[in-house]
Amino acid sequence: MTVKESLTVLLVEDDEDDFVLVRDLLEDIQDTDFQLDWVSSTAEARSVLQHRTYDLCLLDYHIGPNSGIELLRDIVSQGDRMPAILLTGQNDRQTDLMAMQVGAADYLVKGTIDTAQLERSIRYAVDRARTSSALKRSEERYALAAQGSHDGLWDWDLQAQTIYYSPRWKSILGYGETELPDSPEAWFNHIHPEDCDRFQTAFEAHLRGQTPSLQIEYRIRHQSGTYTWCLSRGLAVRDAEGKAYRIAGSLTDLSRHRILYDDLTGLPNRRLFLDQLDRALDRTRQNPDYRLALLFLDFDRFKLVNDSLGHWVGDQLLVAISQRLEALLRPGDILARMGGDEYAILLENIDRTPIAATTLANRINQVLKQPFYIDRHPIYINCSIGIALNSPDSQDVESLLRNADTAMYRAKALGKAQFVAFDREMHLEAQHQLQLETDLQQAIACNQFYLLYQPILNLSGNYVIGFEALIRWQHPTRDSIAPLEFISFAEETGLIFPIGDWVLREACRQLRAWQQQSPAFEGLAISVNVSRRQLSSPDLTERVASILIQTGLPAHCLNLEITETAIAENLDKAAAVLGQLKSLGVGLHIDDFGIGQSSLQCLHAFPIDTLKIDKSFVRQMGERHGDNAIVQAIVTLAHSLGMEVLAEGVETVEQRDRLQAFQCDLAQGYYFARPLHVEEACALLAESGRPFDGTLVDGCLSCDPTVPAYSVAS
Repeated sequence: MTVKESLTVLLVEDDEDDFVLVRDLLEDIQDTDFQLDWVSSTAEARSVLQHRTYDLCLLDYHIGPNSGIELLRDIVSQGDRMPAILLTGQNDRQTDLMAMQVGAADYLVKGTIDTAQLERSIRYAVDRARTSSALKRSEERYALAAQGSHDGLWDWDLQAQTIYYSPRWKSILGYGETELPDSPEAWFNHIHPEDCDRFQTAFEAHLRGQTPSLQIEYRIRHQSGTYTWCLSRGLAVRDAEGKAYRIAGSLTDLSRHRILYDDLTGLPNRRLFLDQLDRALDRTRQNPDYRLALLFLDFDRFKLVNDSLGHWVGDQLLVAISQRLEALLRPGDILARMGGDEYAILLENIDRTPIAATTLANRINQVLKQPFYIDRHPIYINCSIGIALNSPDSQDVESLLRNADTAMYRAKALGKAQFVAFDREMHLEAQHQLQLETDLQQAIACNQFYLLYQPILNLSGNYVIGFEALIRWQHPTRDSIAPLEFISFAEETGLIFPIGDWVLREACRQLRAWQQQSPAFEGLAISVNVSRRQLSSPDLTERVASILIQTGLPAHCLNLEITETAIAENLDKAAAVLGQLKSLGVGLHIDDFGIGQSSLQCLHAFPIDTLKIDKSFVRQMGERHGDNAIVQAIVTLAHSLGMEVLAEGVETVEQRDRLQAFQCDLAQGYYFARPLHVEEACALLAESGRPFDGTLVDGCLSCDPTVPAYSVAS
């Protein structure tokens, strides 16, 4: 059995005959039960409305000496959402307009009202009130641009193809209250030609139920002929079969809110996208089955385009990328430029699996394989894509963005044109990375680092000529941490700069303290590693020079070790930086030589003093004949270029003997000594009397036997 709808109605009417007529008409309406209350004055109406709410108010235009318009104005001014229908004995266009302007849902002329007309008017008023209420709730969540402005309202009867435009709606376009017809053409004919298709697509998608609401930004023509940006929002009212028969909404003037859009591409910017993402997440909190996906895009090596072709070409490439990405999206999908060459895409109402997101990511990488032609330049570009789905662990904007960003960096680490979906393991790793960064910040602030010193020996005379300074981290809750666990992360976060400066300053300070103990130690040198990130710093030379001045260490006693991979990333820039460092008088060593990417043809162009043979070649000498040949070739190459050779990782007497046979100049490794604490290094410098024979004496090594013994304080 069908349950009738029940509506409460307040009739404000001073004529009892009209009350009886309205009561009878309401009783004739079959599908609704009406509970009718009747008052005969505006004072009674105000009193009743203070204590009770109604679904509908019917009020006479003339109520004794008072006007129903005044009562209607009071109801609207108090924020009451109850719809009201004005009844009058005059068929007056001016009264009609006045009623609608004040806020009446409809206007009926007494004596012409029949059951069908009254039912239609009531249904229109109630449905419109419900739609407006639902729209209001949506707009409260959609806090976009309402501050400081007033929205224009519109109400479209899709069956009659008529639209009610509020005065504010018309004034946004520069028109008076009676200057635009109540037709769709009055709206569509003002939309910018470039935005028409996009508007139509978004509108039809909502009518078909593909999007939860209509939300579209576009340009609309002002009466002056200029275009202004605006935002239309709306909600459709549907019948029992889900077909939309009415849609109501608002028009917001965005001319003051262009800060929400990217000037270059016209896409939503980061600020607007985060607001849209927050509202989308609100929908997931209300409906646990509602799923969304966030794609975070970062274009690989985009800076190279700007550096090589100029920023104008780079800007035009971003515009072309935006257009190509937009063409891949469904109605309702949101694309934003987050800044620079970073984009984000929001997919709503998807399946629980990431298939929709991964399919889109794959399509993005496929379309990017085709070149962009900018100013006759064919440009190929790739992007790394991180994907994050909402989950119980990511119900807020910050968490979802962090997850997508984490996945994007994982994709970037895999190579070009890759995409990765975030998972629980990445979350745990991200937490570990966050904790590591916090701990490193604390380590810098609390001076938790210390240096070990590994002796470097002259192979021909078996005596110490200097040390390599090696950083260690004395974590407060863990054992001593080796650099492999934190240096690469320090480079990623930029913490390598304060850490690197501390290592360089402490190593120089310590060596200078040893030198000041005796003239015999003035020839000792200290080697310090310079990371890839440090080498790319524009003020590296100035910082090294400043530390040498602060510590008083002669420049020729400092050797900077740089990996050939760091040099190979930008040969021209590396050559310039190494030339500046060399002008200070410091020594330059290429670390881990043989396993990197440097070109032997370019080696002579760098002011290198020493090639440091990687321990992997040293370790396998005698085991693989090829490694013997490689080591011998490196020694021969270095000597032909006027460089010395230092072999690291020497662990056996056989390795030492082969290196001596190859005429290798210098060596370090566990065969000679492990990295020493400063006290042990002091004792080593104090030890003298015989050449080194490969044994530790009280934890110390012998130095040059020609050097007298000295007690050295650190």
